[in-house]
Amino acid sequence: MPINFFEMLLWTFRRSENDVVNLYDSLSPIMQLSTGGEMLNFGYWNKLTSTPVEAQNNLCDFTGKFANLSDAKSLIDVGSGILGPAKKWHVDYPNLEIFAVNINYNQLKTSDSGSIEKLNSTSRLMPFNNKSVDRIIALESAQHFKPFEDFLLESKRILKDNGILLLAIPIMSKNISTLNDLGILSFTWSSEHYTMELITSKIQDSGFTIVESQKIGSHVYAPLANYYIDHRKELQEKIKTKYSSATEKILYRSLKKMHDSSESGLIDYAIIKCK
Repeated sequence: MPINFFEMLLWTFRRSENDVVNLYDSLSPIMQLSTGGEMLNFGYWNKLTSTPVEAQNNLCDFTGKFANLSDAKSLIDVGSGILGPAKKWHVDYPNLEIFAVNINYNQLKTSDSGSIEKLNSTSRLMPFNNKSVDRIIALESAQHFKPFEDFLLESKRILKDNGILLLAIPIMSKNISTLNDLGILSFTWSSEHYTMELITSKIQDSGFTIVESQKIGSHVYAPLANYYIDHRKELQEKIKTKYSSATEKILYRSLKKMHDSSESGLIDYAIIKCK
């Protein structure tokens, strides 16, 4: 699968909704090839985790419990990707009505949804009535929503009075100099680079209260990078069936930089529960 790196740079720097769609259409198959699964998140790694798919399932378990899905009747999965997390939650919480909202029509079209309702919509304007839904989860997707405040206000409109909004989102250190500190990640990490302070401020300004939050970056970035480094040879062969050697080398360098940036505290990963 040929990649136009000039186009990718334009998509990365502009980061409009269409640019994000194009990036995911071009790059998400790398994640699928590398993991053999249907999820596009980094995963949550612990001592018992041995594969990326296990880590991705762990992150779904973690966020599902954090959002109290066992007490909910309805859930909107915003930025649902190829429906991997939604399918897992559907199995874990069979009485939960799940709506998968995604601006990427191609991902929705090619995803087998079963009883999960697929909705091709922007996060800024979702087709739901006021105070009609129990839970909204943005699992590793809210960093792409622009303006972020519009998504928060739309979530506030849709959620019931006792509803929960949960964000699982990569974050940056407040003292970071993006190009100098992140290096290649400045170009390959194709999302907004929010700090925890900025996200917290925007959440509170939108009328939400943060009930609980955790930073779990040590369970996300370094273990994923270490897995790739340890299994690079076999992963190279899988990736090169659809992508060039140059693409794999960029991925490898990005993962090494992600590892180092996490270890030095430049990047982290936040789970934020709001009401």
